[in-house]
Amino acid sequence: MTLVVGLGCQRGCDVHTLLGLFDAALAEGGIERHRITALASIDRKQDEPGLLALAKILDLPLQCFSVARLAVFEARLSHKSEVAFAYTGCYGVAESAALALAEQLGHAPARLLITRKKVAQATFALACAD
Repeated sequence: MTLVVGLGCQRGCDVHTLLGLFDAALAEGGIERHRITALASIDRKQDEPGLLALAKILDLPLQCFSVARLAVFEARLSHKSEVAFAYTGCYGVAESAALALAEQLGHAPARLLITRKKVAQATFALACAD
């Protein structure tokens, strides 16, 4: 099973905030860290220091997608954020990115295992492809 974590964050969000959200969401879902295949986000975050540091700490690849690629998942989002749309053009970065990468890596339709979890500066979602 391919498990992918999607992340969205504000500019300057530190790695400790992201790691805390990551670990808390996985613990709540009963999923161990080592089962995660990759991290995903939107292309405008590909140089975000906190996301890059998180990928390094976890020793996971980070793949970022264009708004156009993420938009195809809009109908499958558990929550549509007008704030996220205003900043990125995407209604849900974490969920859309998780679904996009899970389908790409798993070569199968993906589904959300953990829907959007939010803290002040970041969002998390977990998708899987069987």
